[in-house]
Amino acid sequence: MDKIRVYYDSKGNTLNVWFDDPQKEFVCEETGEEVILIKDKTGKVIGFEKLNVVFPKEKLFKKLPLEMMVT
Repeated sequence: MDKIRVYYDSKGNTLNVWFDDPQKEFVCEETGEEVILIKDKTGKVIGFEKLNVVFPKEKLFKKLPLEMMVT
């Protein structure tokens, strides 16, 4: 794993976290807890999406060293 990618969609209120290349996404599985597991062809979890996430923009990930994209 090279890096963890975190994407926050402020309009859709979703937070996506990727542990591997998003291009490897093959299937998604809902957990029932407003979390969607994203898996590759082998069934390995390569990321997840958390629904209904709201962050104040002024506090958005200021202290975390990570790759991030906010839309």
